[in-house]
Amino acid sequence: MAYFASSSAPSRSYFEALEVAERRALHSYFDQHIVEDEELGYVAFDEGDYGAMPAHLAARVVHTVHGAMLDEF
Repeated sequence: MAYFASSSAPSRSYFEALEVAERRALHSYFDQHIVEDEELGYVAFDEGDYGAMPAHLAARVVHTVHGAMLDEF
């Protein structure tokens, strides 16, 4: 599921997306990516929602928060 942060200010948009990505990562096996979008600002994407990330999105990833759940037990 993508989360679209408000684009009122670029830095605010980034930190809102980062907060969502960090919160989701705690409860996910999948990495959370923050992608820069010219119209929407920054967007948090869950890697598990879309399978392999399309090249056009992967090229715009500015930060990744690794999933924190482990499947080792």
